Order: sequence, then C-alpha cells, then structure tokens
Amino acid sequence: MNRFHVHVRVEDISRSIAFYSTLFGTAPAVVKDDYAKWMLEDPRVNFAISNRGQSGAGIDHLGIQVDSREELGALAGRLKGAGESTFDQTNTSCCYAKSDKSWVADPSGVRWETFHTFGASTTYGEAEPEALSIMEPVKLESATRESAMAPSACCGAA
Repeated sequence: MNRFHVHVRVEDISRSIAFYSTLFGTAPAVVKDDYAKWMLEDPRVNFAISNRGQSGAGIDHLGIQVDSREELGALAGRLKGAGESTFDQTNTSCCYAKSDKSWVADPSGVRWETFHTFGASTTYGEAEPEALSIMEPVKLESATRESAMAPSACCGAA
C-alpha cells in the first residue's frame, strides 16, 4: 500500500516536533538533531520535518512512498509516460534512510519524490545532486500569521 509523503523545512526543530506531536497525537518515529519523521496510519502519511536546505521554512517537497522496487518502477514509468522528465536515484542515502527514488516537478514546479525505502542510514545523506537542485521548490507568497488564520471561502468556510 502506498503512503503519502510530505517534507516540510522548519526553522526550530524542537518547537516543530512539539507542535506536530500535539497535532498528530503521537511522538515521531525518528528524531535526530536536524530531522524528525512520523509514520502515521490515520491518515496514512510519512510526514517529515528538517531544518536542512538553503530555502526558508515551508513545504520542501511532496511524495509517494511505495513498498517495492517494482511499484516504484511502475509509478516512475507512469510519470515518464505522461511526458514528464524524471531524475532517478538508486541506492541513495537520504533522511537517515536507504532508498531508490524517482524525482519529478509538476507543471507548477512543485517537487515530487517517489521512493522505495529498504534500510536505515546513520547519516542524513548525500548532498542533493545537481539535477535536483534545478528543481527548486515553488516559492509561495508568505502570509502573516493573522492573515493565515483569518476565515476565508477556502475549503467550505463561509
């Protein structure tokens, strides 16, 4: 079964761990000085935070975690079949895990990581390959805390 993946860059890892632990009602499955990960079942998501990278806080990338190399090949094949350029990595070390990956940017520039994890790593991992640094995360206009909390017509709110 696939698992949705969200990776968010944060400014303060300790405060963010406390916040997301409260939000999810559970402690992270992995905690490092610069990284934390929750493997949630409801909703089924691999939610990770880190204070790594050169951009400010916000969504770094989204993804789909699969259970096998065959599923990763099928998913990457669909992306290629849709005419999207992918960047494939095999036996890579990233986010304290060993994985095979296929990266793609959607038409708006949002980075997606499709991956199969097959082991743990004692380090955060390799520097981002040059091909991935070209796929910069989309810069969303920042909002003040007050405007972000204000009621809007979004998501059914009146």
